[in-house]
Amino acid sequence: MESTLMRVTFSKEFPGLGKRIRNYRQASNKPLAELAAAAGISVPHWNRVENEKIRELPIATLRGIEKALGVDLGVSFDD
Repeated sequence: MESTLMRVTFSKEFPGLGKRIRNYRQASNKPLAELAAAAGISVPHWNRVENEKIRELPIATLRGIEKALGVDLGVSFDD
């Protein structure tokens, strides 16, 4: 049986998300390089997320950041 892969895209703004990530990172007392590696992203990319320089953040990246920080940022697409 064959299956078809579909990509579904959602757009929703989360003001202040970068600042919340920064606050959790600082509270964690873990090195940024360690957190970025655990999230599967580079340190410069993590910085762009924190500084809200990223226009689109894949949910997989966000979930990786949450996992690295050990938090749930409360980002949901349920409305």
